[in-house]
Amino acid sequence: MNQPFPHRARKFTVVAFVAGCLLFLSAIAAQTPAGSAAPEAEFHMARLIYTIAGDGGGFRFGPGRPWWGIDYPEAENHFLQGVKRLTRIDTTPDSRHVSLLDETVFDYPWLFAQQVGRWQLSDEETLRLREYLLRGGFLVVDDFHGQYEWQVFQSVIQRALPGYAIVELEAGESLLHILYELDQRTQIPGRRHLRRAPNGEIVAQLAGPPHWRGIYDDSGRLLVAINFNMDMGDAWQHADDPVYPEPMTALAYRFGINYILYAMTH
Repeated sequence: MNQPFPHRARKFTVVAFVAGCLLFLSAIAAQTPAGSAAPEAEFHMARLIYTIAGDGGGFRFGPGRPWWGIDYPEAENHFLQGVKRLTRIDTTPDSRHVSLLDETVFDYPWLFAQQVGRWQLSDEETLRLREYLLRGGFLVVDDFHGQYEWQVFQSVIQRALPGYAIVELEAGESLLHILYELDQRTQIPGRRHLRRAPNGEIVAQLAGPPHWRGIYDDSGRLLVAINFNMDMGDAWQHADDPVYPEPMTALAYRFGINYILYAMTH
């Protein structure tokens, strides 16, 4: 027998409430910094915490998921499982969230920063980022689009690394061959950038062409890997989404793993 509509409505309300609570808890977790915690494995992914000018901490929507944690925790849930399955790297199932002003940032040699077209760093944070990179740290920036966001990112990173040029990654760069041969330069879109073409094919529409760029130190070590007009984190986040194209997710995994291996060996 069918349940009365009011009963089903109450059931739906309870499910929606529980889902909302889980989202709230995940958002709170995304705001929790590493504190004094040390890495728990050979590779422990770290997300960079930053603020947005005039935004009271950079919150975007709902219960407060910040811009720096935009794809968290789904991106880590999927990508770090892939790292464990596709490599022999000992890794954790989750990331740590680290401020540049926390001394523990130096314990995490691989730092992931999203939405850097919105970031702002204080003078103290800028100096710390410079120290972090020149002492051997590796920064991956991702998920920013268009000329305005590029200018925001560029103004901050050039304060941190004055005199260091931003260059296009050439085909011979060891980063592109350290495990996977990354000669394919397919643009990696965010889920929100996908459109269905008249022929039914799913295509990406972004703010401009993709760029894999970088910043090197004086000895030729790559300090910063730059994914511009791309959203690698979204490709990880939607790895189990049947709408998101599998070749784009596969490429995002390969780039992410190459970034990790490069940072661990250079």
